[in-house]
Amino acid sequence: MMTSLFRRLLRLIGWQLEGQVDPNSAFIMAVGPHTSNWDFIIGIIGRGALGTQINFLGKHQLFIPPWGWLFKAMGGSPVDRRKHNNLVDAAVQLYQQQPYYKLALAPEGTRSPVTRWKTGFYHIAVKANIDIVPVGLDFKRKTIVISAPFKPTNDIEKDMNALLDFFRTIQGRHPKVIPSYSATPTKTK
Repeated sequence: MMTSLFRRLLRLIGWQLEGQVDPNSAFIMAVGPHTSNWDFIIGIIGRGALGTQINFLGKHQLFIPPWGWLFKAMGGSPVDRRKHNNLVDAAVQLYQQQPYYKLALAPEGTRSPVTRWKTGFYHIAVKANIDIVPVGLDFKRKTIVISAPFKPTNDIEKDMNALLDFFRTIQGRHPKVIPSYSATPTKTK
């Protein structure tokens, strides 16, 4: 019943889903480009329309009263970006404990322009031996584009650039340049 409600809501706001996910598999979703607060709202509605539980990580400020309980009930877990904690190993443990665990992350980590995407989602996929499902929020076409599952090869530079190529075909709410990935980052002065 809730799935059909979310599907109607998605249509009501003029959006559609393109692609699908396998509810009987574990994967990590890389969602982008992240350019607006609307990304989260569209993502939650899209997740509801898919009809499968997909968890997410969010900045810890979202999980304080009065709305923190709601974000936790929706499958969210707080992340304090000021602390250096081992989120990769913690996420891998969740995949080991739950055979069909699904997690959605925004690899950019911010709505602001970035010169390099975070790679935690990639390392989680490699360590947990799961696929990455690239998901684009295309505001130009008002479409949530779910790409085919991507199996990491352990060649991070090649894999990240293949994933970034997908995101270059997606237009966020605010235009943003998707950078190339280099395994050896250049130092800025």
